[in-house]
Amino acid sequence: MKCGLLGRKLGHSYSPAIHALLGDYEYDLYEVEPENLEDFLRNGDFDGLNVTIPYKQTVIPHLDELTSVAKELGAVNTILRKNGKLIGTNTDYFGFHSMIAKSGLSPAGKKCLVLGSGGASKVVQTVLQEYGADVIVISRTGENSYHNIAIHSDAAILVNATPVGMYPNTGTSPVDLDLFPNLEGVLDLIYNPARTKLLMDAENRSIVAMNGLWMLAAQAKCAAEYFTGMPIPGDITGQIHADIKRRSENIILIGMPGCGKSTVGKLLAAKTGKLFVDADAEIEKMAKKTIPRIFAEDGEPVFRNWETQVMEKLGKESGLVIATGGGCVTMERNYPLLHQNGRIFWLQRDVENLATDGRPLSQNIDLKEMYESRKAMYQRFSDHEIDNNGDVHAAVTEIITKWRCCI
Repeated sequence: MKCGLLGRKLGHSYSPAIHALLGDYEYDLYEVEPENLEDFLRNGDFDGLNVTIPYKQTVIPHLDELTSVAKELGAVNTILRKNGKLIGTNTDYFGFHSMIAKSGLSPAGKKCLVLGSGGASKVVQTVLQEYGADVIVISRTGENSYHNIAIHSDAAILVNATPVGMYPNTGTSPVDLDLFPNLEGVLDLIYNPARTKLLMDAENRSIVAMNGLWMLAAQAKCAAEYFTGMPIPGDITGQIHADIKRRSENIILIGMPGCGKSTVGKLLAAKTGKLFVDADAEIEKMAKKTIPRIFAEDGEPVFRNWETQVMEKLGKESGLVIATGGGCVTMERNYPLLHQNGRIFWLQRDVENLATDGRPLSQNIDLKEMYESRKAMYQRFSDHEIDNNGDVHAAVTEIITKWRCCI
């Protein structure tokens, strides 16, 4: 059986990895331009398809049949070729139901804002209405738009069904959460990055914040059952969610210069199968000069700008072990860049044991003073603190243990 994902830009899709866990069938990515869509659907070499942006509605005129749920939603995200006919259904519906249940939110009787009015939005609207929510759709124009969104400041739940904040255009949010003082939770259908700016803003307000990875896994399970005609145990959704999160999440190391981030990082990469990246080495590549030269010729502010550019580049990628420079925490702007796709570990080593060779700031400042000035910053950035005064392998084992416990 030959299946796959139909869309326009699919470079960083998790779907092949997910479907490899769901069934014994081939699963490919099909990037198709709009003018070639009809020909692909009629003549393409596939048995089943998942459908993503921008084709969830545009595929419908080219299909032979729709299931009742697809007809109700006016959107298709799964297609099966059966007896020569193309049959469209919608498994996002079941995926979002599962996401709501997993989030613990209770939409009944509450105002829920749905950002966006496309195919994904229609699914969200239908499910929320079934829960008994008061659903308001926010679009770019019309009665309820981003221009007058403040009239809905009493909203309890917000769902983002737009691509705003999606990889690679991370760091943007469709709305300002300060407008919604009664907000209980934010659900974002985006799953790459793991934490969009919208979700990080929700986290900062200590309210429920959930990305779309669970929904992706749940709808994929339904799609695989539709492709194969065989039931799949329900607990597979949690297994898929954990597996993809393990693969995609970055492990980020912060700490004083010379605390062992590169050594620990390389060992972590070998044990987890992730790619190790040294942020200082990336700065030198981008600036085309060594870090001592940057400090000597351009000064620290220029170096910090180069550093933030590297944090922006690496932070939005997935599946990395990143060793940061000792001073990256001095720029608050670097935190969301690292946090969006990663878990951050603060490596701690006694000041008298810190290496200083090749470290301009370490050679020209009292390291105890440096540590005291940065301690609160390391605490602010870190998810976990790791003692690296002893056996480096023990530190690596502790990081992996804490990382796995949080998946």
